[in-house]
Amino acid sequence: QVQLVESGGGLVQAGGSLRLSCAASGRTFSMYTMGWFRQAPGKEREFVAAITGSGGNINYADSVKGRLTISRDNAKNTVYLQMNMLKPEDTAVYYCAASPHTYVITNSIMYNYWGQGTQVTVSS
Repeated sequence: QVQLVESGGGLVQAGGSLRLSCAASGRTFSMYTMGWFRQAPGKEREFVAAITGSGGNINYADSVKGRLTISRDNAKNTVYLQMNMLKPEDTAVYYCAASPHTYVITNSIMYNYWGQGTQVTVSS
């Protein structure tokens, strides 16, 4: 069982930055691929970024490449999402998720554990 708690969301102006954190419980954090997803009002949940347990493989949605960076610190059981050059269309609830698979996954169905989400609002 893995419990995930996100933090770091908030209100920011377009062009600004935020850093989201996701703290995980359990002693096997490094075995999980971690992902970030987001869901805007009236839209389906979409993939943002994912990182394998060792951090050796990373994947991003095309819409965030060059602006958002996923990383992890296995000693702290934490995964991060550094968000730069934010746009109003980045406004959404951001969720972190954990998957027992050892490769990068973009499909939300493959993730077993989810956090409660943190709101990110980007004003124009």
